Parts: sequence; C-alpha cells; structure tokens
Amino acid sequence: MKRRLFTLTIYLIFAFVLSSCSTQSSSEPSTNLDSVQQGKALFEMNMIGENKAPGCIVCHSLEAGKNLVGPSLAGIATYAQTAVTGMDAEAFLRQAIVEPDHHVMEGYPPGVMYANYGSDLSQAEIDALVAFMLTLK
Repeated sequence: MKRRLFTLTIYLIFAFVLSSCSTQSSSEPSTNLDSVQQGKALFEMNMIGENKAPGCIVCHSLEAGKNLVGPSLAGIATYAQTAVTGMDAEAFLRQAIVEPDHHVMEGYPPGVMYANYGSDLSQAEIDALVAFMLTLK
C-alpha cells in the first residue's frame, strides 16, 4: 500500500511539473491576444521564428534616442508614413522586416539586420509585428 501511494505521489508530482512547463514555442505569442498584442509579444522575445532568429528587442529599443545595434523604433509609425513617397506606413514596415537592406536608416550599414525574417516568420507573425509597430507613433 505504501509503495502504491509513493508511486502515485511521484506520478502526480511529475504530472504537475510537466503541466507547469510551457508548451508554447518561443516563436509563437499567445493566440488569445489581438494582433497588436501578439506583435508586441513577438517584438519583446529574444529569439523568434523556427530558426531562432534574433528578436527585434535585441537590436532595437522602443525608447526615443536609445539606439542599440539598430536604431530606436520609437516613433517608427510616424516615420514610416513619409519615409518613401507613394508607400504607406504598413507597406514600408512590412518591407523593412522582410527586406531589411531595402531601406537602411541613415547612419547604419546595410547587411547588419537579420535578413531571413520573411522566410522564418509566418505571415501572421509578420502581420502582428507590423500591427504593433503601427502603434509606435
């Protein structure tokens, strides 16, 4: 009887530990969030995508004037509205993610930003990142 109780206790502890572990991939924000919140969650991850690419926050600050490896993205939505004549902010931000060397900010060399977000992230993840960045006015 003691052995059966011991085995049951060990099993329950093991089950509890497993249920406490997150099964969510580090590249997938919670689906309970709206797209802006999903984008913010993705932005704040250290690694995103199937290939564990560097997350946005690793290289970009959201604090005005605080530049890291890349420029601060504070106010990026406002900048994106007029960055390229004839291109709206959403299209500019999307292109900046999937083709980072297409629009390199002044003072930053091309080839530094990870270039495979377009293939590493799902369309929904890119959409969420764009939705979040559109709130950064």
